[in-house]
Amino acid sequence: MARFALPLALLAAWFAVTASGAIKPYQLSSPADVVRELADLAQSGALLRDLGASVERVALGFAIALALALVAGALVGGSRSAERILDPTLQGIRAVPSLAWVPLILLWLGIGETAKIVLVAIGAFFPIYVALVSGIRGVDRKLVEVGAAFGLSRGALIARVLVPATLPQLLVGARIGLTQAWLFLVAAELLAATSGLGFLLTDGQQTSRTDEIIVAILLFAVCGKLSEGAMRLLERRLVGWTDTVPA
Repeated sequence: MARFALPLALLAAWFAVTASGAIKPYQLSSPADVVRELADLAQSGALLRDLGASVERVALGFAIALALALVAGALVGGSRSAERILDPTLQGIRAVPSLAWVPLILLWLGIGETAKIVLVAIGAFFPIYVALVSGIRGVDRKLVEVGAAFGLSRGALIARVLVPATLPQLLVGARIGLTQAWLFLVAAELLAATSGLGFLLTDGQQTSRTDEIIVAILLFAVCGKLSEGAMRLLERRLVGWTDTVPA
């Protein structure tokens, strides 16, 4: 019950402020107006269209990021030579703010779906990559030596030793990467989109509809929370054999 105390207090304060007239409706819509706007969007089909577009972009971008991060992380984590070649460049790219990529990606790829998916993939890639490299580096070498002593092949060592040892950190990185994917999606959809939750934000801002803006913000929050919850559930299922599930 305690976890709901702060949200309920914020909701009560929101209702009180808007009902008192201290803030104008064009500055902050009331909770009732937001609920009404959500119902209107659902009835018109715009809600399903925009929500579906955003979820699809995140899913595709995250899948691409996961595949690339697994390859790059395995190379860098398993080879000092690959680390010297790849890691400095990747860490430099990682330091670039998300919005800085938008103009270049739009010039290269236009304003279509590809540009948005690429931007999402960039955001999701680095947490997964860093977590995997750290996980591989943290594997107890004694486990590898014991496996080799029992005659395990290279493939068997990877499957039976390295994968179980690195999986907890990889899943944490994937969870953080999925959260980052939603953050980068906002940047992509705010600047170049005709559908999606970011488009709702832009449309609400251009038409001074704070109810539409708040609906989009709340939907982003719900999607992010559901994504994180799904990843935490996956962690518990896949690494339940560990003493604790990583935070």
